[in-house]
Amino acid sequence: MHDLGILLTFTGGLAGALALGFLAHRLKLSPIVGYLLAGVLVGPFTPGFVADRAIAEQFAEIGVILLLFGVGLRFQLRELLAVWRVAIPGALIQSTLSTLVLAATLRLFGWSWTSGIILGMGISVASTVVMALVLAERHDLHATIGHIAIGWTVVEDLLTVALLLLLPILFGPSAGEHSSGAALGLAGLKVVGLVAVVVVLGRWVIPWALERIEKTRLRELFTLAVLVLAVGIAVGSAEVFGVSMALGAFLAGLAVGRSEFAARAAGDAVPMRDAFAVLFFVSVGMLFDPRSLVQNPLLIAVVLAVVVIVKPLVALGTVRLLGVPLATAVPVGAAFSQVGEFSFILGTVARQLGLLDDAGWNALVAVSILSISLNPTIYRVARRLSSSAPTLAPAPPGERPAVDRSRCILVGYGPVGKIVHRLLSDRGAAVTVIDLNLDTVRALKSEGLAALYGDVLRPGTLEEAGIATAGSLILSADVEDAAEIIRQARMLNPELRVLVRCTHLRDAPALRRAGASVVAAGEAEVGVALVEAMTADQLTDGGAQADQRSAVRARLYGTAPPAPPSTEA
Repeated sequence: MHDLGILLTFTGGLAGALALGFLAHRLKLSPIVGYLLAGVLVGPFTPGFVADRAIAEQFAEIGVILLLFGVGLRFQLRELLAVWRVAIPGALIQSTLSTLVLAATLRLFGWSWTSGIILGMGISVASTVVMALVLAERHDLHATIGHIAIGWTVVEDLLTVALLLLLPILFGPSAGEHSSGAALGLAGLKVVGLVAVVVVLGRWVIPWALERIEKTRLRELFTLAVLVLAVGIAVGSAEVFGVSMALGAFLAGLAVGRSEFAARAAGDAVPMRDAFAVLFFVSVGMLFDPRSLVQNPLLIAVVLAVVVIVKPLVALGTVRLLGVPLATAVPVGAAFSQVGEFSFILGTVARQLGLLDDAGWNALVAVSILSISLNPTIYRVARRLSSSAPTLAPAPPGERPAVDRSRCILVGYGPVGKIVHRLLSDRGAAVTVIDLNLDTVRALKSEGLAALYGDVLRPGTLEEAGIATAGSLILSADVEDAAEIIRQARMLNPELRVLVRCTHLRDAPALRRAGASVVAAGEAEVGVALVEAMTADQLTDGGAQADQRSAVRARLYGTAPPAPPSTEA
């Protein structure tokens, strides 16, 4: 029965998230709202099916690990170091001021300073999961906005870890027996030790291991290795070094991201990440008791106002004081208008120590649900308000990055790919090769050519190659699921010109329906070449030869003939 409970929780949570996420999308709301409501519906405070919250939280933890691992993969360490001067003082100032504002306000409701400060600390921490998803939706995760925001939340996570160590020492049964300074010092040493271990793993151990696994050419082994790295380092960070699994997963992503396997690792982690990340929001929704909205509406309204108004304004002002342009400061501030996973951890410890009562806990959960629901809209509005500033990167909402017609992404570097690459390079095109042969990619890079090791079937690989600004995509190999690749590429760049090679004529219609501009079927093009060779002495006029080629292709492909494969980007 226990096994059945796991399956029911997994199935019920995902099914509810699917239905309500789709409904939220149709209502022009963020799907996150639907995921949270799904959690409320399958939670213990509403009638009907009740999922197992403990199991849902375990699934959610996997989602958090994979999501933070993916964020770390795409962030270069130098980019994070570049924003530390903003992230560290920003996190300290914002957390302190938000905490004090809420604690002072709650004094008017008869709360003690201790309880007010504890709840203030809880709401001062933003959810990295929510932030990463909202930033990614607006294509800001890997821009300056995302670098500052994610660096900021990493500092907040470290502060929260320190606070979780201090609370039992200061307020637990054995309070006064241990030195808080010693505890903080030990925590700092553990974090430094973890970073050192991850640096060693990322520089020598991980690339060596992944290269050995890659040479097996077994896709499932590589995927398994990525999952083991993400989950293993995250769990090891918590068990050995006493930090959060989310922070450990982020550092694991940074380590793998320094290697040449980053793009493929990111693609392998995405499918499982998306499914389990949804369960994070479902598990949050299960904590919410709707009756708290009636029992303590004023308390919830006050805490919510601090989260969605005071926190963003404090963050915005802090970022501006630190010299960041207003166009970047506005969306950075808006990104912090929510609370998440660390708030619940801190709230749970505070409840166990008697520092937070049921009213405070319910307010924390209610505000989390409401702020996570409102955050995508708040961020969208803030992004639109700042979209006219030239300092923002990437492009404002509603505008796509400029397409460079001379840029081409070439999938596959086999015999055909080499010919295409040479012809395009001779014409001055900028070509980026995507290939699954590590030796090929290394050889191209050693020659100073743009190349990416990755599986084009995996989400994220085309984005890593710069599909959003490319003028054309060429599938030079007969790729499995080419139609789906074409559809995904066109979603990322509607202006893209797609040229596809396939072996059989029967595959050409499906590729054209998927959006291919040019389809070159091997058996058809060989036939065209043979006919042209046979009639070369009969048709001396170049125009007549071209007309014959078009007529033959029209009969072979069964429709208006596609243009012949072009050597222009």
